[in-house]
Amino acid sequence: MEKHIDILIVGAGISGIGLAAHLSKNCPQRQFDIIERRESFGGTWDLFKYPGIRSDSDMSTFGFNFKPWQKANVLADGASIKGYLSEVVDEYNLKNKIHFKHRVLSANYDSSLSKWVVQIEDAHQKKQTWMANFVLGCTGYYNYDHGFQPNFPNQAAFKGQLIHPQYWPENFDYKDKKVVIIGSGATAITLVPAMAKGGAAHVTMLQRSPTYIASIPSVDFVYDKMRKVLPEDLAYKLTRARNIGMQRGIYALAQKQPKLLRRLLLKSIEMQLKGKVDMKHFTPSYNPWDQRLCVVPDGDLFKVLRSGKASVETDQIEKFTENGIQLKSGQHLDADIIVSATGLEIQILGGIKATIDGKPMDTSKHMLYQGIMVSDVPNMAMIIGYINASWTLKVDIAAEYICRMINYMDKNGYDQVIAQGDQTELMEDTVMGSLSSGYIARAADVMPKQGKHAPWNVTNNYLADRKVLKNARFDDSVLKFQKHNAQVSAKPKLVS
Repeated sequence: MEKHIDILIVGAGISGIGLAAHLSKNCPQRQFDIIERRESFGGTWDLFKYPGIRSDSDMSTFGFNFKPWQKANVLADGASIKGYLSEVVDEYNLKNKIHFKHRVLSANYDSSLSKWVVQIEDAHQKKQTWMANFVLGCTGYYNYDHGFQPNFPNQAAFKGQLIHPQYWPENFDYKDKKVVIIGSGATAITLVPAMAKGGAAHVTMLQRSPTYIASIPSVDFVYDKMRKVLPEDLAYKLTRARNIGMQRGIYALAQKQPKLLRRLLLKSIEMQLKGKVDMKHFTPSYNPWDQRLCVVPDGDLFKVLRSGKASVETDQIEKFTENGIQLKSGQHLDADIIVSATGLEIQILGGIKATIDGKPMDTSKHMLYQGIMVSDVPNMAMIIGYINASWTLKVDIAAEYICRMINYMDKNGYDQVIAQGDQTELMEDTVMGSLSSGYIARAADVMPKQGKHAPWNVTNNYLADRKVLKNARFDDSVLKFQKHNAQVSAKPKLVS
């Protein structure tokens, strides 16, 4: 079967749905289809089912710029986020655009056709060939098939249950069970209070090293009051602007005065632990934002640690035993259940085998023009969210830029665009920046690389990106357009 489509969006998660809504609004002359390998939309918010699953960004910035988040809670659980996305799908009539249980096997850009030839396996395991003008990658950056799972020493000896949060069993009963959660990132600090409150006999968080954790209010009372006296859209915009400013301010403080921010964060934790837990478990050796800063609503993690329902150990694993984990310090942690909250396995473009005229494309050898378009690859863009702010902030401004570019091409009769790469710009760092987190380090041979200067450097600065992308021109010296099978380069002009 051969199918001709205009724009192919790969992935129906928060990026794909957001991009589709922007295309619907801003490029009504264009048709698009969304490929989703799973049975439902939502991506992360459909995949993860572990207790307490929630956003780690405030919802006024995690929501889209075109649709207010109409609840006062600052962080939202997975079901609420899926519900919000469902509203977007309904409002923009996207359901009939999404092809569920369809998997992209490979994608080859054929220069002679100026089209992507995409091999797809449908819901009945039959192969189809789709021809697309544009391919837009909205798959995030991790492998949905499996998370990062280290092979622990003597792992097979453990007689209890070993679970990775990415495959949380449905209706899993952990009541009155002793639980050890390996990890100290966003997933672990969510699971500890959720499982402690959910009836576990005791929950222990086992970490190799501490993480910076900030407590934030669970309800935004200012937003709640504003919504009662102001129009919904205005209250949302004001709250969103305030929170974007706060996010940026905290990150800037981490860069300029890391010792001051460190003191503030540690003092806040010390006040919440109230002498009940040793501060060594919450005193990282690195500076704030060298790794992602984690947040907890109303200090829920610190409350369960103070209560004694949960505890934290900072140590290394010597080996698994029949009934728990033997630590290198000599201590033994008894466990009926071990949760390996050890992170994600990095993957780009959902693991699609991409080629250009049959030649394999190694994404780690490419850069991103304006943080969006893959260098030297025709008619391809991808959306990768921020490491230091809400993912969705990047989705909105990247989608608006893509729509403007498509409209520019339509106005001028172009059918192909290439962001011509410059190898002298290529750096070792990936577009994820210089964070030292394990999953970032594991991304080096997969992720597109950072460039030294604009338009190849990814700043992870929303306010700067918003200004640049809103004002960016397309007639610069980097973008090369093709028109009616005749190669045309626009006049050299710097991006304003």
